[in-house]
Amino acid sequence: MNKSAIQKYAIWARNELRDQIAKRGYYFGIDADGINVDGKDETCVYARDGRLLTDTERKQRNELFRLVKEKGFDQVVEEVSYTWFNRLIALRFMEVNDYLPEHIRVLSNANNEFKPEIKTRALDLEDPHFDKKKILNLIDKNDDEELYRYLLLTECNALNDILPQMFEKIGGYTELLLPNNLLKADSVIGKLVSDIDEADWDVKSEGGQVQIIGWLYQYYNQELKDQTFNDLKKKNKKISKERIPAATQLFTPDWIVHYMVENSLGRMWVEGHPNDELKSTWKYYLEEAEQEPEVEEQLKEIRKEYSKLNPQDIKFLDPAMGSGHILVVAFDILMQIYESQGIRPREAAKSILENNLYGLDIDDRAAQLAYFAVMMKAREYDRKIFSRGIQPNLYSIQESNGIDDSLIDYVARGDKKLRSDLKTLVKEMKDAKEYGSIITVSELDYKMLGERIDKLKNDPSLLDIEAIERITSLVKVGSLLAQKYEIICTNPPYMGNPGMDSKLSTFVKQNYPNSKMDLFAVFLEKCIQILRKNGISGLITQHSWMFLP
Repeated sequence: MNKSAIQKYAIWARNELRDQIAKRGYYFGIDADGINVDGKDETCVYARDGRLLTDTERKQRNELFRLVKEKGFDQVVEEVSYTWFNRLIALRFMEVNDYLPEHIRVLSNANNEFKPEIKTRALDLEDPHFDKKKILNLIDKNDDEELYRYLLLTECNALNDILPQMFEKIGGYTELLLPNNLLKADSVIGKLVSDIDEADWDVKSEGGQVQIIGWLYQYYNQELKDQTFNDLKKKNKKISKERIPAATQLFTPDWIVHYMVENSLGRMWVEGHPNDELKSTWKYYLEEAEQEPEVEEQLKEIRKEYSKLNPQDIKFLDPAMGSGHILVVAFDILMQIYESQGIRPREAAKSILENNLYGLDIDDRAAQLAYFAVMMKAREYDRKIFSRGIQPNLYSIQESNGIDDSLIDYVARGDKKLRSDLKTLVKEMKDAKEYGSIITVSELDYKMLGERIDKLKNDPSLLDIEAIERITSLVKVGSLLAQKYEIICTNPPYMGNPGMDSKLSTFVKQNYPNSKMDLFAVFLEKCIQILRKNGISGLITQHSWMFLP
């Protein structure tokens, strides 16, 4: 794998996407110097070149206008850039491995040339998402750029049906800001095809998908990470909530992940279900050291408990999952465990997604990639997994800021217990993007909360689906933080107390006084708290935890 080429492309792509997306914003009258270029307001109906906007474009621009007022132009550009980056690398991965439903490449052709097959075979597309009349009209106009733009957007929306957490429905400002000139050889798509070896995307290559996805994610953040630490070092500018992912994200090399997972998940299984054949496939598995007799007796009792476990019983959590490397390796080892029990890969893949793997991260883009990586791993074992409607228990942590009593009352509908639980959850999840998995939540009736929300979603009179989705995210994340796990493995975020802003520093001092000096130590303590009795925790830590007060 050519990491140098991957690094060069990812850093360049972030800057190129940001530049092109900013230009699109400017074209529609919005830029970094002011929300409204030339005094244009929210009712603007013309683009910068005087063209009258379509009704759809006006709605999309209004959405962009409101979002820029709320978050600022630069933050919106950053979010749209990584959204398109994630989608493009997902499309590239799927087309190389022939995982796209139509089996038609979107970014290249069968010879790996930057001649998108979807454009040359547009009339062969059978998916109902594609409008044949519109395609014919664009072909007649000989408008290749607009045709490809339409096909790319429609393909992403079609993939929402099978991979909703990766390909969120496009529309609004995200569609509006898709860069121009996509078919140029030096575009973000053109260089994605030409600059990174096709073999690096192949699941059958060494390291497979996780390596390429993880390294692309890390390198995409490289300049932002460098800038964050320069600001901390030279200006004593504390690391903000928005910068924590870039500052703390570090891709974990493959051998380290295998070492951790084989000696936690693998160990728990083979100590309760001895299997030399399984162990022989684990390159980094270490046999138990010789113990004193009294310790050996205790270990025998623990192994008796392990022997009672079925594969479906093992809950495996990565509370800072990044782009999903640890979860994907855990998937492979769980598959070996299931198969050793005579369970077929198709049934095992379904069960692993539903029962075994759990993951959380504060970074929306990382959570998207982890979700994608795990679903692609499931696809290796079950060709029809996308059509089964199964979604893994992997979530981006969302915060409750802005959720008021009126929304809580709307969801509770007079149910006092439900209202009380919701108020508690909303209080505990405030500023959750800052704290992540180290939040402690109460043991609430998450099943009841989930059932109420599902009922509301099916209510035809529901007016604010986005507000309900926010509550849904809180309930899903809260339920994961409230339960116990047999195995926890993670590469925790590293951030010393001097780098923390005042809010995070105060939080860890109040809630983790024994480990407050660094986030990695806080995570070490937190993971022990949410382990089941005799569970196993595997983390990458500094040796300093043994010596610091």
